[in-house]
Amino acid sequence: QVQLVESGGGLVQAGGSLRLSCAASGRTFSRDAMGWFRQTPGKAREFVATIYGSSGRTYYADSVKGRFTISRDNAKNTVYLQMNSLKPEDTAVYYCAAGLNIYPTPQAMGAPVAYDYWGQGTQVTVSS
Repeated sequence: QVQLVESGGGLVQAGGSLRLSCAASGRTFSRDAMGWFRQTPGKAREFVATIYGSSGRTYYADSVKGRFTISRDNAKNTVYLQMNSLKPEDTAVYYCAAGLNIYPTPQAMGAPVAYDYWGQGTQVTVSS
């Protein structure tokens, strides 16, 4: 059974940093895309970042470019999201996702429906 388990969320002041981790089990995703989304109550799930397994190429939402960095350790089957210069508007539940056949276009990478596996989410709260 495939599982994605996020960790590292919490409460931080604006301007601070957090590092999220997502450990995968049940399947190796070294050649697949793994990404992060976030969601706030009443809003649709929002794309944050994706990293491709085969190329290591990364893609970011405009709202997080320059502040967030996605990376992966294929030996540990784990993906990370380093979040710096956090803002109150970054407050959300952050979800890890893995996609087996995602075409490398912004439209495909940003669509939650394109991802096959999801974690349970971890809360990130940024206070002002």
